[in-house]
Amino acid sequence: MGDLGLYDVLVVGGGPAGAIAAADLARMGRSVLLLDRDGRIKPCGGAIPPRLLADFEIPEHLLVARATGARIVSPGNRHVHMPIENGFVGMVDREDFDAWLRGRAESVGASRLSGVFERLERLADGTVSAVVLRGGERVDVRARAVIGADGALSAVARQCVPVRGREPVVVAYHEVIRSPGPETGFDGTRCDIYYQGALSPDFYGWIFPHGTSTSVGTGSAKKGFALRDAVAELRSVTGLATAETLRCEGAPIPLRVRRRWDDGHNVVLAGDAAGVVAPASGEGIYYAMASGRMAATCVETFLSTGDVRALGAARRQFMKAHGQVFRALGMMQRFWYANDWLRERFVALCGYKDVQRLVWSAYLTKTTMGSQSPMTFIRVMAANFAELLGRQTV
Repeated sequence: MGDLGLYDVLVVGGGPAGAIAAADLARMGRSVLLLDRDGRIKPCGGAIPPRLLADFEIPEHLLVARATGARIVSPGNRHVHMPIENGFVGMVDREDFDAWLRGRAESVGASRLSGVFERLERLADGTVSAVVLRGGERVDVRARAVIGADGALSAVARQCVPVRGREPVVVAYHEVIRSPGPETGFDGTRCDIYYQGALSPDFYGWIFPHGTSTSVGTGSAKKGFALRDAVAELRSVTGLATAETLRCEGAPIPLRVRRRWDDGHNVVLAGDAAGVVAPASGEGIYYAMASGRMAATCVETFLSTGDVRALGAARRQFMKAHGQVFRALGMMQRFWYANDWLRERFVALCGYKDVQRLVWSAYLTKTTMGSQSPMTFIRVMAANFAELLGRQTV
């Protein structure tokens, strides 16, 4: 058994949320230990908005592709193209992207430890001791504060910020394949999204290009839904069945923001552990990093003042900044994803130029209004009613 001493902050989880939190706190002059498991690769479509590059000082060389539009496919095989005006969807490979973020955290002063988090033990002086397994050996890490950024099934959250029952999740599964050549008709600058109940009864299937590789996946919260079979079907109907499979991965994605992120003492959550994945789209990288930054700021305030109320501000700040988008996307998913008839209407709706501008503006700016005029919203509402009445227009 080893004792690594006392740190200001222990960050459990080295994904985007944890790595950003560790780097920010290290820059503030705090002693930080970033704990992450060896060999962890998060299954993820890897899509990020350009705003992420600016907000978190991410170099563009980490982008493996730029998608300049999307193709939406309905249950009836209607294809709707959604070009992006004055923007793009960036694509990153999580193995390299996460490693770069962890490396940057270390370069600005954070210490790193590879191991598996087991539990926290609260000490008499108000600090905590984290029990970590490293190569079969128990290591104790003491800290004044802890950020739990250890994923949708967070062990930190289960112990320190428990909820009744189980938090709802979508189980996502994807297969990373070698990208076909352009001679096959494959478009490496476009994201394909399939709203078909056979591929997902409550989410969607996707084909996201990553340069030399491509993510083909789906997800569902429905217990027993055959995700592997659905991906096999998606690959078959798109001519990707014979493409070389590089790896297969699956993981849970939280369906809603947790009602509480802190334990009222010295622990706060971030990233998937806090439930910050956008409904309907499943976008999580930007929101994870935003929550990690907010958690770091609030932990710094807590350490400076001793006021535990500072930890609760992390969730409030996040919901003030992004709650409107999350609520709008949540309503959209519950309504339009309910069955194939509604999915067909939804895909038709995506053909309206005003809808496209609103969707891409929200994605690029992370607000529901974006830069759109009130008339855009009036026209979008009119389009909603037209499609619900079965009017076949685009």
